Amino acid sequence: MLTVRHTPSALDSRRGVVRLHPEVLDALGLRAWDAVRLTGARASSALAAPSHDGVPGVVLADDVTMSNLGVTEGSEVVVAPCNATVARTVTVSGSRLATMSLTAPTLRQALAGKVLTVGDAVSLLPQDLSPPPGTDVAAVRGTLSRAIGATWTSELLTVTATEPATGPVVVGQSTVVRWRGDESTQAADSDTAAGSTEQSQPAPATSAPAAAEPDVAEIAVTEPSDTTGTVPVSELAGHSTAARTLAEWFDLAFHRPDLLAKLGTSTRLGVLLAGPEGVGKATLARSVAHSEQARIVTLAAPTLAVLEPDAALNRLAQAVDTVTSGDGSGVLLLTDVDALLPAQQQPPVATVLLDRVRSALAEPGFALVATTAHPEAVDSRLLAADLLDRELTLSQPDAGIRTELLRILFRDVPVESEVDFGAVAERTPGFVAADLLALRRDAAVRAALRQRDDDSGGSGPTIAQQDLLDALSSVRPISMSESDTLATGGLALGDVGGMEDIKQSLSEAVLWPLRYPDSFARLGVAPPRGVMLYGPPGNGKTFLVRALAGEGALNVFAVKGAELMDKFVGESERAVRELFHRAADAAPSLIFLDEVDALAPRRGQGSDSGVADRVVAALLTELDGVEPLRDVVVLGATNRPELVDPALLRPGRLERQIYVPPPTSGARADILRSTARNTPLADDVDLDELAESLERYSAADCAALIREAALTAMRESLEATEVTAAHLDKARTVVRPSLDPQQLADLEEYARHR
Repeated sequence: MLTVRHTPSALDSRRGVVRLHPEVLDALGLRAWDAVRLTGARASSALAAPSHDGVPGVVLADDVTMSNLGVTEGSEVVVAPCNATVARTVTVSGSRLATMSLTAPTLRQALAGKVLTVGDAVSLLPQDLSPPPGTDVAAVRGTLSRAIGATWTSELLTVTATEPATGPVVVGQSTVVRWRGDESTQAADSDTAAGSTEQSQPAPATSAPAAAEPDVAEIAVTEPSDTTGTVPVSELAGHSTAARTLAEWFDLAFHRPDLLAKLGTSTRLGVLLAGPEGVGKATLARSVAHSEQARIVTLAAPTLAVLEPDAALNRLAQAVDTVTSGDGSGVLLLTDVDALLPAQQQPPVATVLLDRVRSALAEPGFALVATTAHPEAVDSRLLAADLLDRELTLSQPDAGIRTELLRILFRDVPVESEVDFGAVAERTPGFVAADLLALRRDAAVRAALRQRDDDSGGSGPTIAQQDLLDALSSVRPISMSESDTLATGGLALGDVGGMEDIKQSLSEAVLWPLRYPDSFARLGVAPPRGVMLYGPPGNGKTFLVRALAGEGALNVFAVKGAELMDKFVGESERAVRELFHRAADAAPSLIFLDEVDALAPRRGQGSDSGVADRVVAALLTELDGVEPLRDVVVLGATNRPELVDPALLRPGRLERQIYVPPPTSGARADILRSTARNTPLADDVDLDELAESLERYSAADCAALIREAALTAMRESLEATEVTAAHLDKARTVVRPSLDPQQLADLEEYARHR
């Protein structure tokens, strides 16, 4: 019997993975990534991986796995090895959006390598910790994102049947994964195919494949009288101006076309609705159409993009006919249009699709609204005067709007009286409506697990403030990927010893513009665009950035300088543009450019075919281009400031340059004490005296000295209980000072001339 604990790693969450101590794996005769059977209130299965920081009696599992087992944190479960056979078929059920948008091959790719049991809930997040051979995880993620949109990471499916029907199964490349309700159709197709084979009769040359037939289920129609799932316009927090503008356009196009004609303008109405993923573009279009008593037909553009050209045209034609066939006015809502009509590829079928849309817009009472999170990636032909000639952009919600969204989302949910939505909103920078919806779901799961065995009666289960705060550890903004982020570890500037002047300068340059924008506006000055930290290596520049991000509750995009370099022409510049675009979507945010000297070296001195020069030009353009940065601060770090291109350091760019000097004697003593707080030291150890003798030791050297002293004690005896002064003296022969005197002199000279 093992005790269940919630996994602290966001990387394990919803991947179908549990973590066991290596000793437990050995005792069960398991290797890493073997299948295990888990038994709690019900039986389930998962992949077992070693835990590096756990204890032998604990199994680390995520919320979905605990829900499948019917247990709460602290409950006991039985873990046993099992043989998971490759399934011949797996049948799942899911939401209407997922059922409409995901094909069988996409489902199989998302579930590949996962171990399933009938009745389990399973996430669409690919099993990317140890992916099966031949699986392109990045391609799978892209396909899911294009098919469903921003909410694909929070989608849960239910396993309703498997073949074989008993025992855990694993999804392989040969597994047929299908939606519940499709079994009879697929069986009939299989029987027909078998009969054709037995009779050796070829299919008629004129017969079209089944995939080419339009599927009515993928076209969602909402009549004006149908209010199911429609959000009132008054509850579109933060989008009232955009909703009013769109309503005015609908009113003129549908009810007063003669007025437009008399004034000499077109009665066509095509709108490109842009904004970050999950901000509520489709919701706004549906709400405004309903308020104007217009029928709205929704068609997901990614589902057209994966079809054959004829099938895509048929599907679009059917959607247009559905809009125009009813009485009164109608709107065709084409979501994620950049997936169907990309700017770079421009497939041949795009011309025919555009002609079909153009002819539809000429019909009276017809309007087209296309949504996208990447307006720059849309085919420019779609933005012609006779197609989408108008554009609306939805902005990122600020803290006040997020507070209002949380109140609306939790209006019908039982919450405890101490829940402070304003405090939660302050902790969710960069979150959009879809992210807050995912936060509500995760908080509800945590509250349910916490109160599952509560039989005390009372007013019933409720969501507490701590449930919401705990859910923040597993819910991430859609605009941020896991590889972008810099873990703050709960640090704040108060946790950084000394460096008072440096902390004050960072607060003024980074936190003040976000906290006191009215003061800057009142004095008529623009806040600094960026800051550059420079100093010897190992002295805490990255630590300062982590503390700054934790202090300001910022989303941090951490980029190593060399990561943006690409040998292909245009790719490095595109990576820079996408970095700033993602940061703007996740604002307030901080772009941390570590080793900025590698990203923006002096131009004209490289031998890389001009790649570095083009990257510097792209970076300068983003820093002070035509579109100003709002609530985005750029912070660079380097130990070679003289190598950075001077244009990057002028006012308006990385204009604040802050020197992080090597630690003083007192700072070294604080670092030694902080590093040794969990290390038992003998009475003969005097850290203040030791710090005095550590001239030219960096902060990293001081921390390494304590670790080496502890290892020295262990080498003498694995039963050692303390570290002595002799151990520290011996460690000093191994850990030498890393600060170069000449480099220190050069940096100090550079600092004096700034």
